[in-house]
Amino acid sequence: MNIRHILSEKVKAAMVAAGLPEDTNPAVSASTRANFGDYQANGVMGAAKKLKTNPRALAQTVVDNLDLDGIADLVELAGPGFINIHLDKAWLGKQLEVANSDEKLNVSQNAKPQTVVVDYSAPNLAKEMHVGHLRSTIIGDAVVRALEFRGEKVIRQNHMGDWGTQFGMLLAHLNDKLNSNEVAETALADLENFYREAKIRFDEEEGFADRARDFVVKLQGGDSECLVLWKLFIDISIKHSEEIYDKLNVTLTRDDIMGESAYNPDLSNVIDELMAKHIAVEDQGAKVVFIQEMANKDGEPSVFIVQKSGGGYLYATTDLSACRYRTNELGADRIIIFTDARQALHFKQVEITARNAGFLPETTAYDHCPFGMMMGDDGKPFKTRTGGTVKLAELLEEAVKRAEQLMAEKIADFSAEERSEIARKVGIGAVKYADLSKNRTSDYIFNWKSMLSFEGATAPYLQYAYTRIQSIFKKSGIDLNTQAQSIVINEPQEKALAVKLMQFEEVLDAVISECTPNLLCNYLYELASLYMTFYEACPILKEGIDGEVKVSRLQLCTLIAKTLQQGLDLLGIEVMDRM
Repeated sequence: MNIRHILSEKVKAAMVAAGLPEDTNPAVSASTRANFGDYQANGVMGAAKKLKTNPRALAQTVVDNLDLDGIADLVELAGPGFINIHLDKAWLGKQLEVANSDEKLNVSQNAKPQTVVVDYSAPNLAKEMHVGHLRSTIIGDAVVRALEFRGEKVIRQNHMGDWGTQFGMLLAHLNDKLNSNEVAETALADLENFYREAKIRFDEEEGFADRARDFVVKLQGGDSECLVLWKLFIDISIKHSEEIYDKLNVTLTRDDIMGESAYNPDLSNVIDELMAKHIAVEDQGAKVVFIQEMANKDGEPSVFIVQKSGGGYLYATTDLSACRYRTNELGADRIIIFTDARQALHFKQVEITARNAGFLPETTAYDHCPFGMMMGDDGKPFKTRTGGTVKLAELLEEAVKRAEQLMAEKIADFSAEERSEIARKVGIGAVKYADLSKNRTSDYIFNWKSMLSFEGATAPYLQYAYTRIQSIFKKSGIDLNTQAQSIVINEPQEKALAVKLMQFEEVLDAVISECTPNLLCNYLYELASLYMTFYEACPILKEGIDGEVKVSRLQLCTLIAKTLQQGLDLLGIEVMDRM
C-alpha cells in the first residue's frame, strides 16, 4: 500500500470538487515534523496563486470536500493554506496487521507488469573486476531486485566486454602458453598479470604485434581455431566474474551475459540502415552522425562516429544494435543502463540516434543512470598504495578480514565457524551499504572505519537492530503464531513506527522511478532508529506490562524485523539472528 498515493487521490478529488482543474497537483508529502501531522497537502498554495484567490479560504473548501473517514482522525489547516493530515491509529494498526500476514508486506503488485531491461555490471573480460565495477554491479542489482519485488518482468543484461582489438593480443599470448603445455586455467588464474604480460610482448617483442593483429582478423572472420581459443578465454574469465558476484551476493548469472560479441552480426546492418535513412553520412572515410539536437552554443552539431574510416566498429555501433535488440527481441518497455558519469554524453548520443533511426520507439523509456566515483581519503580515485587499480576480489577479502577482527573484539561465545559467517555478512554488507547509501550521482570517500561502525547509517547498525529484535522474540518465549494478530497503536513512538512501516511501498516506488537505492538505505536507517527509540520508551518484556500490549508490541516488532530483512535483501545485504 502506498499511503501517499492514496492520500493524493483523495485530496485531488476534493480539489476538483472545490472547483480546481483536474490537473492540479495535490503535492502530498510526508510531514517532517510531528506537530504538522503525518502527511501534508501543499498543492492549494500554488493553485490559489494561479487563480489569484485567498489560499486559506480555498484550502478550507478543499478540506470541506475531503473524505478521509476511517483513514485520518484529524485534518487541519495551518498557515496560509497547508493541509495537515493525522492518520487514524486504529486504521494504521489494521494496515500493519495486513502487512504482517502478507509475504509482500502489503506492497501492491503491478497489475500490468512492464518488461524492464537492465544493463549493469559490464566488466571487461580481458581483465579482472576492479573497484570501478562495484557501483554498477550493486546499484544495478538493487534496482533489479526492487523492480521484481514490485512485480515487473526484469531482463538482466550483463554487457560484458568480450570483443575488440585487445583480444588479438591476448589470444596470441594464450596460444603460446598452450603450445608450451601450460594449462589454460593456470595461465589465466591472474587475469591482470596475463594482460600485463601480453601488453609487454605487444609493445616490445618483435613480430608479436603482427601476430596479434592476425588473430584479430581471424577472430572477426570467424576462424574456427581462433574461436576455440576465444571461447576458452571467455569461459575462464567469466568464472572470475562469477566468483565476485557470489561474494557480493548479486543476482547476475551466466545466463544474463549479453557480451559485445553477440551484436557483431548486426553491426553492418546498423550502419546500412543509418546511411539509408541519411542519419549517418560519410566524413573523411568514417561514418558519422551529426546530432543537431546536441548542438553547441555556436550551432555546431555533436559528432557521433559510428564506424571508423578503416571499417572498424565502435562502442557506438554496438550500443545502437543493443537498442534494436532490446526493443525488437526483448520487447522492452523501459531500458535502464548503469555506467559511470563519464559516459553520459555517449549514451545521450546513442539515445537520440536510436530514436531518430527508429531503433528505439518513443514508447520505450531509455534511462542512462550515471554514477559518481569511489574516492580515496586524498579525494582522488581509489587506488592501491602504489597507485594501481584495486581488484574487487581483494577489496572484499579485506572487508571480511576487518570484520573478523571487529567480531573478535566484540563476541566471545560463538564458534569459529559462526564468527566467520557473521564476519562475511558484516564485511560484505558494510561495503555494499556504504556505497548504496550515497547519492548515485555523487562521488564518495571510501573509509573502512565509518562503514564498519555499529553507530550511524551503516550495515552493521541495521544488522544489529535486526538481531536485537530476534533476541526479544527468543526471550519472550511466546509463540506469536498462536496469538492474536492485532496491533494496537497507542504511544507516539508506536505511531511513528507505524507510519514509517507504511511508507515502504512509497520508498520502493521512488527507488524504481529514479534508480536511487540510497532512498531505501535512508528509509531502513530511519526505521531502525525509530525502533531503537520505541524499544526504550515502550517496554515489551518488562514485568507488569499488560499481556495484550505485550503481544501487540511483539507483533509490531515482527513487522519491523520483516521490513528490515526484506529491505536489506533488496540491497543484497544478509542478516543474522545473532551477532
